[in-house]
Amino acid sequence: MIYQFYQAQSDLVDPWRKVARHSSRILRSLAPRAPYGLFLRHFTAALDVFAHAGTTHARPAYGIKSVALGNDKAKVSEEVVFSTPFADLLHFKKDSDRAQPKVLVVAPLSGHFATLLRNTIETLLQDHDVYVTDWQNARDIPTEAGRFGFDEYVEHVITFLEQLGPRAHVVGVCQPTVAVLAAVAVMSEDNNPATPRSMTLMAGPIDTRRNPTKVNLLAKSKSMHWFEDKMIGVVPWRFHGAGRRVYPGFMQLTAFMSMNLDKHIGAHVRQFRSLVTEDTEAATTHSMFYDEYLAVMDLPAEFYLETVERIFMRHELAVGELHYKGRLVKPSAIKRTFLFTVEGERDDICGLGQTAAALDLCTSLRPALKRHHVQTGVGHYGVFSGKRWQTEIYPRVREVIQFST
Repeated sequence: MIYQFYQAQSDLVDPWRKVARHSSRILRSLAPRAPYGLFLRHFTAALDVFAHAGTTHARPAYGIKSVALGNDKAKVSEEVVFSTPFADLLHFKKDSDRAQPKVLVVAPLSGHFATLLRNTIETLLQDHDVYVTDWQNARDIPTEAGRFGFDEYVEHVITFLEQLGPRAHVVGVCQPTVAVLAAVAVMSEDNNPATPRSMTLMAGPIDTRRNPTKVNLLAKSKSMHWFEDKMIGVVPWRFHGAGRRVYPGFMQLTAFMSMNLDKHIGAHVRQFRSLVTEDTEAATTHSMFYDEYLAVMDLPAEFYLETVERIFMRHELAVGELHYKGRLVKPSAIKRTFLFTVEGERDDICGLGQTAAALDLCTSLRPALKRHHVQTGVGHYGVFSGKRWQTEIYPRVREVIQFST
């Protein structure tokens, strides 16, 4: 009943958020001329904070309209080049004839839309032909589409790489690093011509026994029965995915926010002050971040439960027991794909050493085809977004791809 309770609460509050949003616009236009201008600014700020504090299940726009190519700019358009009920292979097409390496960005399926990687994609677009796994919200996928578990995720990565063809590259961000490594191992063992030339794994849970975080400890502290009983809901009747069992995105968001609750409360207090003092730049930056952060998507229950059990509880990849469609996944089969792992010094979701474990698993790779980087001063999101990603991490990713092309 947890999903039904959430939806009922959301249906009750959402109209009031819309009223608050429209009211704040009207009051803002009156505040400079009204005799009680200061009071109105405070009241309007409170309405704005309330209006933008709720979750949404609508995918935000990527909003990437152009990208710098040297001294020129190229227009960017989005095109779906391949589609399944669970994901689109989205291509960021540039109006340029310049040949650039193809890169598949594998986005997490962890409660947020792939648009969370907007900055990752926009930065990569400067020097690469970029594609992304644009996952669908499970509550919009009819039950007739079937199940979607860990194996189906790996299968999607393989299929999408095959769509890109030979000599492509893959970048896995956070959660999908395990599936990406498994996909490349299977493709390597099969001598698949679409096996990527390089594989960049960023802040992912390859081996969560190393330097475990709160997220890892939670997974180990509960039984699978607890996760299935407490974390899984059923999509309400009025959505396309009615009847599908899901891990609701709002629960993942709640879990992440509770880890840094003081930080999020402080951010909203600062937003209130920014609106009162009319600090437009700070207010806009806050709104852009939280509009994205509060856009949530549901996960298929099978995928969530299998990920918890196989990756966080049993550590199947790390201990050599991971299977894909009944066959053992062998990282040692990877012999020609350059492996680059990236971690954040202050990452409180994937601890230091968890992603680097991939280097030890790929025993057949020559030292010249392995590289690791720890970025100082950044947490989880700073690995793939923000100034440090753009100026310090991305140049290393670009170098690996250029070397491997």
